[in-house]
Amino acid sequence: MNYLSVENLTKSYGIQQLFSDLSFGIDKGQKVALVARNGAGKSTLMRLLTRRDMPDSGTITYNSEVHLGYLSQDHELNDGLTILENIFSADNARTRAIGDYEQALASGDEKALQRAHDAMDRFQAWDYEARAREVLGKLDIHELGQLTGKLSGGQKRRIALARVLIEQPDLVLLDEPTNHLDLDMIEWLEEFLSQSNMTIFMITHDRYFLENITDEILELENGALYRYKGNFSYYLTKKAEREALESVTRDKQFQLFKKELAWSRTMPQARTTKSKSRMTRFEDLREEVRRTTLDPSLELEINISRMGSKVVELHKVRKVYGETVVLGGFDYVFRTGEKAGLVGRNGTGKTTFLNLLTKNTEPDGGKVVVGDTVVFGYFSQHMPPPREGLRVLECVREVADFIPLTKGKTLTAAQMLERFMFPRNTHSTYVEKLSGGERKRLQLLLVLMKNPNFLILDEPTNDLDVFTLSVLEDYLLQFPGCLLIVSHDRYFLDKLVDHVFVLDGRGNVRDITGSYSTCRAVMNEMEKAGKTADEVKKEVPVTTPAAREKTRLSYKEKLEWEQLEKDIPSLEAEKQRLENDMLGAHHDHQELLTLTNRLAEVMASIDAKTNRWLELSEFVQGA
Repeated sequence: MNYLSVENLTKSYGIQQLFSDLSFGIDKGQKVALVARNGAGKSTLMRLLTRRDMPDSGTITYNSEVHLGYLSQDHELNDGLTILENIFSADNARTRAIGDYEQALASGDEKALQRAHDAMDRFQAWDYEARAREVLGKLDIHELGQLTGKLSGGQKRRIALARVLIEQPDLVLLDEPTNHLDLDMIEWLEEFLSQSNMTIFMITHDRYFLENITDEILELENGALYRYKGNFSYYLTKKAEREALESVTRDKQFQLFKKELAWSRTMPQARTTKSKSRMTRFEDLREEVRRTTLDPSLELEINISRMGSKVVELHKVRKVYGETVVLGGFDYVFRTGEKAGLVGRNGTGKTTFLNLLTKNTEPDGGKVVVGDTVVFGYFSQHMPPPREGLRVLECVREVADFIPLTKGKTLTAAQMLERFMFPRNTHSTYVEKLSGGERKRLQLLLVLMKNPNFLILDEPTNDLDVFTLSVLEDYLLQFPGCLLIVSHDRYFLDKLVDHVFVLDGRGNVRDITGSYSTCRAVMNEMEKAGKTADEVKKEVPVTTPAAREKTRLSYKEKLEWEQLEKDIPSLEAEKQRLENDMLGAHHDHQELLTLTNRLAEVMASIDAKTNRWLELSEFVQGA
C-alpha cells in the first residue's frame, strides 16, 4: 500500500533553486532515510512534506487512511502545559484515555480513576499504556506534572520524541531523532524502531542508525534525487560505483567542451542557422560541465600550536552539583596525541568535566594543572551565536584576516571560508540565514582558526551531514594534538578514540581502552556477569594504576583469568577463519553482510576480553 507520493516537486529561494522535479514514493513498512550535504535542501523538503512550507510546483499526496506523526528539530510543544498534557494531547481517543488514566493515578481521585479505567477498557488502550511507560522510562521522562516551559531544550526534545513513539502513527517523519539523546537512549531507540511496524521517513547523520534501521536511502545531490534500495553500506558501495561512472562521463564532456570552445572562438560573427544551433548546444554543454564540476568538498589543513611535555593533569579532583557527584577524587594525566571519548547518561556531568578541564569551573577539591603551552580549542554545543546582523565573512575576520596553515602557508579569511564549503556568493550572507549544519561548520572553523593543540569537541556531529563528518574524521585522525570528544555519534567515537572515560554520576570514572564499541562490550560483559557498579569499582579501579591498592586475585577472578586464556585464542582463530572466508570464494551481498557482522562481533569480543585479561594480569603474580 502506498502511504506517500511526491511528484515533480520544485523549490527555490530567490535565485537559488534547491531541487527540481523530485519524485518518489513511500510504501507501507518501508524505513527510508534522506541524506544530503548541508544546505542542499533536506530540511526544506521535510517542511514541504509536513505542509509547513509550499513548493513552487509539484504535488505531495498522503493516503487518506494513514495516521501521520512528525518529530521536528523544533520540539513544537506547548510550554504552558504539563509534560503529561503535552505527551497525551494527540487527537485520538486511545491516547486521550491513557492521558486521563495517568492523570487520575497521579491525583488519587478514585472516581476519576474508575472512569479512566473504564475508558482504557473501552478503547483497548492497556497495551498502549504499557508502551507509554516503557518509552517514558527509557527516555528518562519523569515527574509528568512539571510545566514544559521550565525544562531544558534537550528535555523538551525527548518529550516530543516520546509523544510520537507513544502515538505510534502509521507513517512517521523524523528530523534528526537522535539529537539530545544519550548513548543508551539511542541504542534503545534504534532497537525500538527496528522492531516497530511504523513506516519511517527520516533525516539523520547517525551512520549506525542508517546501517541498522533503513532499507532504502534517498540522496539529494545537485538538485536531483538518487534512490538506493539498501542500508548505509549498500548506499556507499553503489554511490561509489555511480560516481566512478559519472567521472568517466564528466571527462568525456570536458573533452567535448574544450573542442567546442576552440570551435566557438574561431567562428566568424555572422552565424549560419546551423552554427547558431551548434552554439546553443555549446552553451548547454558549458552549463552541464560547470554544474558537474562544482562539487565543493571540505578541506581541513590548520596549523597547530607547539605542545610541551606537560599537557593537563588532574590530581584528586572532586566536584559535586546538587545530588550529582561528578568526580569523587579523580586522578589522570593527559599525554600528547591522546584521543579520548567521554560518555555517560544525561545529567552525569560531562559538560562539567570539560569545564573543569579548561578551568571554566573550579573543583570542590584537588587541582587541575594545565601546561604552559596548551591551547584549548573548545567546540561547545552551547556556543553563543555570532552577533545579530553579522555576515559570514565578517564573522571570520573578527578572529583573523589571515590564517596560518601547515608548511608556512597562509590563507585569507575568504579563502578559508571557501575551503570550508562556503562559496564566495555566501560570504555576505547573514549568519542567522545559514542552515543548522552550515552554522555548525562555521563555528568549527572559528575554533580551528585559533590553532589549538588540545581540541575539546562537545557534540560536534549535531546537524553536520555525513559527508562533512567523513572529512572531519579524516582530519582528526591526523590531528597531532590531544583530542577529547563528547558525542552521541557511535560511529564517530569508534573511528577516532583510543580510550573512553565513562561517568556514572556517583563520582566514579571508568577508563576503558579501545573504541566506544569495545567500551560497550566491556560494560555489557559486566552486566551479564551480574556485577554491580560497586563491585566493578572494587574489581577495576576508576583512577590511575598508581592508585590501585589491590595486590591479589580472588579465587573467582583467577578462574575468570584462566577462562580468558582459553577464550581469546579461540576467538582469534575464528577471526582468522572469517577473514580468510571473506577473501576467498564469491559471496552474495547477504552472505558477505552476515560474515561482516559476525567479524565485528568477534573483534569486539576480543577487545573486551583482552582488556579484561590485561586488567587481571597485573595481579596474577600475586594470586
